[in-house]
Amino acid sequence: MTDILIVEDNKELAGVLCDFLRAENYTVSVAENASTALSLYEKYCARLVVLDIMLPDRDGFYVLEKIRAQSNTPVLIVSAKTGKDEKLLGLDLGADDYIEKPYDIDIMLAKIRGIFKRRYALDELTDGDIRVNKISRTVYRNNAPLEMTSKEFELLVLLIENKGRTLSKEYIFNTIWGSDSDSEQQTLTVHIKWLRQKIEENPKEPRKILTVWGVGYKYL
Repeated sequence: MTDILIVEDNKELAGVLCDFLRAENYTVSVAENASTALSLYEKYCARLVVLDIMLPDRDGFYVLEKIRAQSNTPVLIVSAKTGKDEKLLGLDLGADDYIEKPYDIDIMLAKIRGIFKRRYALDELTDGDIRVNKISRTVYRNNAPLEMTSKEFELLVLLIENKGRTLSKEYIFNTIWGSDSDSEQQTLTVHIKWLRQKIEENPKEPRKILTVWGVGYKYL
């Protein structure tokens, strides 16, 4: 899934915003018209749409209506149309906010961060280059998707949610596999090894998932 879909026919403006967003580790797609925007959204979806109104084929209100017909994805309208009627129409159609052009890039980024925080804070965990979405059960490292088994995913979530705390092997095992599981604690050691191979720079010298000898593991 793309983090942000920018729908903007001004290539220079779209490029500047794209560069700033990628510098903040968002994955970004850009569409220059309504048909491309809807095609990209249909194929990859998005967690936020930054939408211009004046597009070369159909206007942004049409795109907004199509998106709202199938999802509640946040939509941030960015337009040179500054009249009250346009703003009311956009908000009535379901836009989350309406920003006038030209805009201050710092204010734009702050609004985007605010939307992500309000909408996704409870659903997503981030730690450095690691991003975990608990709803889609996906994990990204440096914006590249990581293949995770169900148990690896649950183990990573448990460790990140308890960052800095030493968790005993018994606690981890009982939480992930259940106290009545037929599996043995050795499977925890194996899963820790697999997880390190996926998220550590050097799995043989881990810096994220540390072994606390005689106790368990700690995520830093």
